Amino acid sequence: MTGPDLDPAAADLVAQKGYRTAHTPAYAAGDVISRCLEETGAVGIVSRMGRLDAEVMDAAPQLRVISKHGVGVDNIDLAAAARRGIPVLVATGANAVSVAEHAIALLLATVKRILPLDAGLRAGRWEKPGFQGRELTGATLGLVGMGSIARATGRIAQGIGLTLTGFDPYAEDAVFEHHGVARCATLDDLLMRANIVSLHCPLTAQTRSLLNAETIAKMPAGSYVINTARGGLIDEAALLAALRSGHLAGAGLDTFAEEPPAPDNPLWAEPGIVVTPHIGGVTREAAARVGVEAVRGIFQVLEGQSVAPERIANHALLAEESKSFAEHKE
Repeated sequence: MTGPDLDPAAADLVAQKGYRTAHTPAYAAGDVISRCLEETGAVGIVSRMGRLDAEVMDAAPQLRVISKHGVGVDNIDLAAAARRGIPVLVATGANAVSVAEHAIALLLATVKRILPLDAGLRAGRWEKPGFQGRELTGATLGLVGMGSIARATGRIAQGIGLTLTGFDPYAEDAVFEHHGVARCATLDDLLMRANIVSLHCPLTAQTRSLLNAETIAKMPAGSYVINTARGGLIDEAALLAALRSGHLAGAGLDTFAEEPPAPDNPLWAEPGIVVTPHIGGVTREAAARVGVEAVRGIFQVLEGQSVAPERIANHALLAEESKSFAEHKE
C-alpha cells in the first residue's frame, strides 16, 4: 500500500485471504517503494500516493497486479506495467459521490465568494454595501468528461438549477441523453457555452494543459473553473493570468500540477481561488468502497478470476503485448 492507511473493511478482506499489508509513507520516493517491495516480496500493490514507474516494477519481479485506490492512474507507468504483464486496475465509480459533492462545494464557495467574505467579516469589514452576488439557477455547467464522477456532479448541479452541457469523445450519445446533458461536439464548443467548467477527465498526453491561455480565452468573460480531476489538466500560470485580468471570475481547485504544491505557489495569493489538498474523494464512505474494491480486484487477479475490461486501465496495452509475444513465438 503506497500510503499510510487502508480502510478497516479492506484490511479485513486482506486478512481473510491470508495476506498482510506493508505500507509506505505518504508520497514515498521510488527507491522507498522499491525497497519495500524487495523486503516484503509483495505480489500486489494498492497504489495511492507515490509514482510507480519501470524502476519500481523491476524491483519486484514477483509483482502480479497493481490496483489504484481510485481512478486516476497518471502516477503509474501503464506501458511499463503492460510490458511486464501486470494489469493496472481502477476502482471505477467507488468515490464518485464524494468527489461530486466536493466539486459542488468548491463551485458554491467560489461563485458565492464565501471565503473572501468570511475573511473580510472576521477582519472587521462589513462588505454588504456595494456587494453584488451571482445567482446560479439558469447558468450553464460544462462537464469535461462524462464518467461516473461527472454524472454524479451533474445530478447535484441539476438540483440547484444549473443547465448541463458536456464533452466526452468516448461516451455514447445515450449517456448524455439519460443524464440530461446537452452534448458538445468539441471542447471549444463547450468552453464557449459554459459559465462554469468542471473537469472530470483523466490526465494523459492529450489532455495535459487542456485549459491553457488559448482555451481559457474562449470561455465567456466572468466564468469559473472547477477541478477535482488532475492538476496537470490546467496550465496554472495561464489560469492565474486569466483571473488577474478579470477574464475568469474564480476557480475552485482540489488538484495541482505538483502535489504537494510548493508553499510559495502563486495561486495562494489569488483571492478568487478556493483550494483544498486533493481530498475530494477522501471521505469515510468513499474510503471503504474504494479500499474494498481495490483489494478485491487484486484477489480477482491472484485467484485467476476474470476482471471486467473497463476496470483494467492498461487493457489495450496488455492486449498489444500479448499479440506481439504470440507473433514473436511464431
